[in-house]
Amino acid sequence: MSERLSVSRAASDAAPQVSPAELLALGLGLLWLAGGLGFAFLGGESALRGLSLISLVVLPALLFAGAGFALNRMRHLKEEARSLRESLESLRQERATRTQASAAAIRPASAAVTARATARAPGASARPLPASRSQPEDQSSLAFEMQPASPPLQPEEFIRALNFPDGPQDAEGIRCLRLALEDRDAARMIRSAQDVLTLLAQDGIYMDDLHPEPAPAELWRRFGGGERGASAAGIGGIHDRSSLALTGARMRSDAVFRDAAHHFLRQYDRSLQMFSKDGSDIDLLALAETRTSRAFMLLGRVAGVFD
Repeated sequence: MSERLSVSRAASDAAPQVSPAELLALGLGLLWLAGGLGFAFLGGESALRGLSLISLVVLPALLFAGAGFALNRMRHLKEEARSLRESLESLRQERATRTQASAAAIRPASAAVTARATARAPGASARPLPASRSQPEDQSSLAFEMQPASPPLQPEEFIRALNFPDGPQDAEGIRCLRLALEDRDAARMIRSAQDVLTLLAQDGIYMDDLHPEPAPAELWRRFGGGERGASAAGIGGIHDRSSLALTGARMRSDAVFRDAAHHFLRQYDRSLQMFSKDGSDIDLLALAETRTSRAFMLLGRVAGVFD
């Protein structure tokens, strides 16, 4: 992008310094000044010579000079606007490229984990019904395999899952995401977060680019306990004006995005209520740093959750 900006600046520097309109205004001003001076000094003695010099020479010359200055300023403003449009287009293309790279890094890992987590073990072949019901069959011989219960999801594993893997090589992130998808409540939270992160990335909004103002753990705990209003506004620490504007416009114009955002906000609120009961202050602060929590701050501020 810096190369494109330098090219646009070089193009603007290479533009002609004086336009034909400016040259015309300058020429007319000089011509008027010369004619007026000639009339004032060569037109004979008169009491009105001084007044004529001011009204017929100086004032019109100043008007021509002002017109030339205005034309020059307008030309520079047009060049600056063109350079700004080129810079914005370069930035938009760069963010679109990062969108594709981010989606390529997150989707394969999460899709693979989801497939492994939701895959069921092959069931045994169905047994034929016994011909006679007078001799009940021992139920211990039925072909039902008892699946071992999954261990409870640890807070640090849940937090790591909400941050999503950094890529296919992030083995620990993939492991925590797989464990979270095996938990029913956590899986709902993960899938709703994945939906909004993907939709936000379509507009070039990435959680890694957002730097929210940190809120104390006690404020997160009170918010999880149901506190709302101005006292909990510090939770919405996202103040990036560009991201807020883009998200607000998408929320108003895209019904699918709006539904996904509200579903995500409800899931996050429910998960935070449960997590804040047993989570430590360190856990709450770590939760606030995840990509999912940053999406909650952004969407919550747009939706008016912190008003």
